[in-house]
Amino acid sequence: MPLYFLVAIALLIVLGLWVFSRFYQKHILGQQAPEQSAMVVVIDKQSVDIDDAAPGEEDKEYWIYVQKGRFGPKREFQVGVHYYHALSPGDKGELTYQGGKFIHFSRQKQ
Repeated sequence: MPLYFLVAIALLIVLGLWVFSRFYQKHILGQQAPEQSAMVVVIDKQSVDIDDAAPGEEDKEYWIYVQKGRFGPKREFQVGVHYYHALSPGDKGELTYQGGKFIHFSRQKQ
């Protein structure tokens, strides 16, 4: 096999790994992701106990589960305790998020 062919394959592998890394960081981890808004429905919420919480720290995590439209994708976001208690399943409104990070929920008046 010619040497230039092996170099070309190695460069393609490096390029593929770099593209995958950027995609993963932006779309999965939410790093440098654009802030987005969507009309959603809160379908459920859950509080999860944290077993190893230090004294003075929050001993629970609060999560909401939302769905975009009637048949749209379902997503989950960790929220603060105030949003957790203010929202109920069935609430509709505009969700603002950045990647997988919850930013704000504006409830739609019914």
